[in-house]
Amino acid sequence: MPRETPQRGGRASLIGALVALVVAIAVAAVSVFAGDGLISALGLSGAQKASWRAGTTPPVPPPVLAAMDSQAPMPSQAGLSAALAPLLSAQALGPHITASVVDVTTGQSIFSSEQDAAMTPASTTKIVTAAAVLATRGPAYRIPTRVVAGAQPGEVVIVGGGDPTLSVFPTPYYPGAARIDDLAKQVKQALGDTAPTKVIYDVSLFSGSGTGPGWDPDATTGGSGAVITPLMTEGGRTKATKYSDRYAQPDVQAAQAFAKALGVPTSAVAAGTAPAGANELGKVESAPLARIVEFMLQDSDNVLADELARQVALAKNQPASFEGASAAMKDVLEGLGLPVTGYGLVDGSGFSRNDRLSPALLTGILAMAARSDRSDLHTIFSGLPVAAYSGTLATRYLKANEGSSAAGLVRAKTGTLTGVNSLSGIVVDADGRTLAFAFMADQTTNGGQAVIALDRVAAALAACGCR
Repeated sequence: MPRETPQRGGRASLIGALVALVVAIAVAAVSVFAGDGLISALGLSGAQKASWRAGTTPPVPPPVLAAMDSQAPMPSQAGLSAALAPLLSAQALGPHITASVVDVTTGQSIFSSEQDAAMTPASTTKIVTAAAVLATRGPAYRIPTRVVAGAQPGEVVIVGGGDPTLSVFPTPYYPGAARIDDLAKQVKQALGDTAPTKVIYDVSLFSGSGTGPGWDPDATTGGSGAVITPLMTEGGRTKATKYSDRYAQPDVQAAQAFAKALGVPTSAVAAGTAPAGANELGKVESAPLARIVEFMLQDSDNVLADELARQVALAKNQPASFEGASAAMKDVLEGLGLPVTGYGLVDGSGFSRNDRLSPALLTGILAMAARSDRSDLHTIFSGLPVAAYSGTLATRYLKANEGSSAAGLVRAKTGTLTGVNSLSGIVVDADGRTLAFAFMADQTTNGGQAVIALDRVAAALAACGCR
């Protein structure tokens, strides 16, 4: 299974807060979930690193994007076609590539090529998942993990709520995440003189398979994903590294970790369900959803994406399964008035080769997220990686022949599967006009060269006044 790694080769006016968001690199908003690569990229001091990792407010990075001007001239369709069409025909992109460029201020399509076509999106799917979960749960929502009393004295039931960031490592992979040991302390205090004797884990919140349709055989073992379950720690990781191996049964491991924190032997851990009306003994909550969404986009975290898709299903009273999440997200998109022609997602991560969506849907989401009445979606912008600076774009746009002129100017979500390369995001062009774009190629034969070719297209868009 290919990994989404850094590699080389609205129709309403924009509000002031969004202008600031586009002008500055808003990685301050991801302070809770900053990874080592992003920390290093910022050049923080030792004390600043410690402050960042502790979840306190980090130093605000300098502006790198040109100021956005809604009065700036809009590129013409002919101008964009002259600038982009030759680059989109690059051999590295293969025989089939689709494109959509939208003016963010007006929502007007100003360049397209099969923009409604159903394409395999790879990880650009995560833009759709981000929009759907933010629109339903809201950016301030926190995912709970609860423990209730079991049927017998000393029995406790840990009830999975779908928080994949629940922490057990001394240094959590997702800083700011709720901790298993804090939950255990609450339970011990609530039990008082009654010693815990058995841990039951309840994973009934989710249904269906834990692996998605169309996933490659190594999807849950190759370090890029895990079995999707409502109870897990550290995204299922065995170590606090991005591409760590994952537990084959993340729910069992999480229950055993909780038992250990309680002083209960792992032999006294069993699957079950919480008794109706059981007394709550403890509860912890995840970081705000906005932070989780930001990290998902920055790091292209597949487990976070599929867990968040389940939250959309729960919010829409659908089964919390791959099928339920897919139906729920489509329902949300239709309710928002977004174009769902070509929609055929089967997961929330883009891990599946069966996924389909259109470039027009991606640019439609990005334009909507810029509207003054959709502040709930603004997190999408602060989560997008920045060219040559952060996330999965940190090591791209570094060379002159690979689009380095657009370093710091392109904010975009990458997408990579074998034979599939995509890029979707926003850019402020040379005239100060903010544009949303999506470029998707589904018949590439050299992934490294395809990445460079896409970066050149986005760089041309950034450099273009194109009138």
